[in-house]
Amino acid sequence: MAKIPRSSENDYTDAMSQTRRTFLQQETGAALSHLGHYSIAPHTLAGNIENFTGVAQVPVGFAGPMRVNGECAKGEFYVPMATTEGTLVASYSRGMRLTREAGGITTTVIDDAMQRAPMFAFTNAREAMDFGKWVEQQFDNIKVASDATTSVGRLRNIEQYAVSKLRWLRFNFTCGDAAGQNMVSKATKAGCEWILAHYPKKIDHFVLSANLDTDKKHSHLNSLHTRGKRVVAEITLPKQLMTDIMHCPPEALFKQRQYSNMGALLAGSVNNGAHFANGITAMFIACGQDVANVAESSAGFTYAEITPNGDYYFSVTIPSLVVATYGGGTGLATQNECLNVLGCTGKGNVNKFAEIVAATVLCGDLSLGSAVVADEWVSSHERLGRNR
Repeated sequence: MAKIPRSSENDYTDAMSQTRRTFLQQETGAALSHLGHYSIAPHTLAGNIENFTGVAQVPVGFAGPMRVNGECAKGEFYVPMATTEGTLVASYSRGMRLTREAGGITTTVIDDAMQRAPMFAFTNAREAMDFGKWVEQQFDNIKVASDATTSVGRLRNIEQYAVSKLRWLRFNFTCGDAAGQNMVSKATKAGCEWILAHYPKKIDHFVLSANLDTDKKHSHLNSLHTRGKRVVAEITLPKQLMTDIMHCPPEALFKQRQYSNMGALLAGSVNNGAHFANGITAMFIACGQDVANVAESSAGFTYAEITPNGDYYFSVTIPSLVVATYGGGTGLATQNECLNVLGCTGKGNVNKFAEIVAATVLCGDLSLGSAVVADEWVSSHERLGRNR
């Protein structure tokens, strides 16, 4: 088959995108009449995509307003959601109405770390153990070498994991407003180069990554130790308000929560909630996040209690929410507009965005859980979610 056309000098232009569309139409016979309609300036896409040919248009709706009482996110927000699933935006808006009338959602970012986990191999386990002790002693020097590669990334600590004669070093960084995967790869490489140059004994083999960092895939290690932001969103809902808006009293929703906990346990699920991935994915697409990070970010925990006066305490914890307000796709035209609606552009807003995402997830889980209990789940999808 023929190669896709590209230009070494002017590849990010309207002309080159048209050239590629024409080429693909000729090669495949498929019409590409919609792919070429876009408002993004092609020259802004360098570093975001190769062989730029057009834009996939995903509908965006806004849910809300949602009231958040966070450390960083304070006030009411209209939440952009890019999706093709009918009922989704309406369901999240319903949860936002309930939580707004209850006084708002409290949100807290309780941990922050992005990783790269190089692996070192030795002749035997004792040599690997000696290496681990040496790394602990040399942390300050390794940190200097790593931090020198970035203006905002900072090495926080190094975890160690041993199997046989192998030793993984899990470098944990804070990354400012960036998600940081590329940043920490460069920084970890520099730290490892310092190790390789200064360790006085033999290292049989070294590789910069060997799957312990679990980039773009979930792991229980992330649930325990955090990847990206670890965020909690929580609220106490008055009994009467739940019954009036959700047609579902706290006792019924709490009972369903126990059934759902058991079902998640039986299935071996990484999440005992209803649908974290729905809200996270819709916000990620709208706001220029790396959507593959939903693999880690959609894992999580829900927890509920009936209070002594009969109200409903509910929380969601997202242990590995990988988000950014700088870099990647966040600076592209439509994505930056959506971030701006949330007030999350500019320096120092990544935790604010993380709190808004977590609050949105809470609203979605409350709404869907209540719909299941009130037997409104199927009827709402029949009314709003079928594209006949």
